[in-house]
Amino acid sequence: MINEKELAASRERCRRQRIRILEISQKLSALHVAPAFSCLELVDACYSHFMRRQGAVSDTFILSKGHGAMAQYVALESLGILSRGDVDTICQKNGRLGGHPDYGLPGIEMSSGSLGHGLPIALGMARADLERKQDRVIFLVMSDGEFMEGSVWEALLVAPSLQILNLVVLVDHNRSISRGEIEVNHPNFMPLAPKIRSFGWEVEESDGHDVGEIVRKVCGRSRKKPFALVGHTVKGKGVSYMENKPIWAYRSPNPEEYQQALHELGQGGGT
Repeated sequence: MINEKELAASRERCRRQRIRILEISQKLSALHVAPAFSCLELVDACYSHFMRRQGAVSDTFILSKGHGAMAQYVALESLGILSRGDVDTICQKNGRLGGHPDYGLPGIEMSSGSLGHGLPIALGMARADLERKQDRVIFLVMSDGEFMEGSVWEALLVAPSLQILNLVVLVDHNRSISRGEIEVNHPNFMPLAPKIRSFGWEVEESDGHDVGEIVRKVCGRSRKKPFALVGHTVKGKGVSYMENKPIWAYRSPNPEEYQQALHELGQGGGT
């Protein structure tokens, strides 16, 4: 579980990571800022509270939501796996990092960006581990928009029959796609959690920005079925003019907007 000191540290870490992402956004004409803000706590919970990264067992993290790459990049930077120089030069000449994660770079276990691929790939990895009797858990963060891909539902259907217990899926359920609100564009999509449960999964729901609740729900899973946590999140979380605004799916703040965002995140107008 998680104690108050760890929870406070996680909140502060995520606040600083949002500021760091904003800082990077000023180097580029456009960046996926708001999508990264919505999954930051889910990513932090994986890296800081769930994953075993030392000793004989090393768990794996996969970001299927490739357009949320900045959330993974700043997490890897805070762990010293990516350098500050790596993150500073994203999408720039001679830089190593692109707008979406690329397999083979430090800490990146899967190339993503084409939505709907992460779950079936993670499922294959998890099944291979069972065959090899390897003690590893694969943590996957995916977007709710990915559930519009048939490959996701195929993976959901087959996972229970393959007895996949070593895979934890965390869904960034911000109810928003690039075209707008999911309820408007795909009204039959909701509610999401019962649909996943009907495929034989154990499913919990939480505030996707409350790391304490995320940790409690994931650590309390039965380990008798494939597990998914549906985290209810806000696209652009923490910056008022970004929150739940589809236009911020791929956009960098202008100088005035940047200063307002820093102020709202408690930075006081400077980096």
